Amino acid sequence: MSSEPETVIRTWFEEVWNQRREAAIDRLFAPEGVVHGLPGGDLRGPGSFKQIFQTFSGAFPDIHITVERTMTDGEYISALCRVQGTHTGPTLGMPATGKRVDFQGITMGRVSGGQIQEGWNVFDFLAMYQQLGVAPPAA
Repeated sequence: MSSEPETVIRTWFEEVWNQRREAAIDRLFAPEGVVHGLPGGDLRGPGSFKQIFQTFSGAFPDIHITVERTMTDGEYISALCRVQGTHTGPTLGMPATGKRVDFQGITMGRVSGGQIQEGWNVFDFLAMYQQLGVAPPAA
């Protein structure tokens, strides 16, 4: 696998999220890596990220994230993503609704040595909660 930022990010979404290979987190996320903008605040290291992975893959066992566009600037990569899945698990702190979600977000990562060193996430979780029926619909 190439250590180029775009290859690393695309591999991250494909292996970790779409193929649900939790072990890929250890390979692709640096031991001292940090992720900003996730529910619950910043996370440091693969072990912390695995908790978010388990929460979302438990809530959406069929989660699929499509990387729609990317832009690279040196070791930085931005990716526009589309998230789809069915809420069939209780790990978001609520009973499963059985509803489908389809929302977007942008992630930016700093990749060095073939690993994500730092990441920033801005995903439309409000749209996700609206689609699940636990937040008021948009006006």
